[in-house]
Amino acid sequence: MTDAAPRHRLAWDFWGPTAAGTAAHHQRHLDEFLAAEGIDGETGLESNGPTHHAAWCIVAAADGLAVHTRLRSHRSQEVTD
Repeated sequence: MTDAAPRHRLAWDFWGPTAAGTAAHHQRHLDEFLAAEGIDGETGLESNGPTHHAAWCIVAAADGLAVHTRLRSHRSQEVTD
């Protein structure tokens, strides 16, 4: 069995009645940023209730700090699955 390469999951939180739309808009910008920078990753959306939505991306650990620094993510965690 081989260990999966560590990756980083970064998230941007949005609150309020327009949070869902703002998070979806931010996800489009994440997709554009990853493509423009040639960074392999995936993006998505999550909701923790009607007034909290987040856009997220998962990238290789080597890219995590650069994405966090340039896009100022609100949350970051290592993912190994």
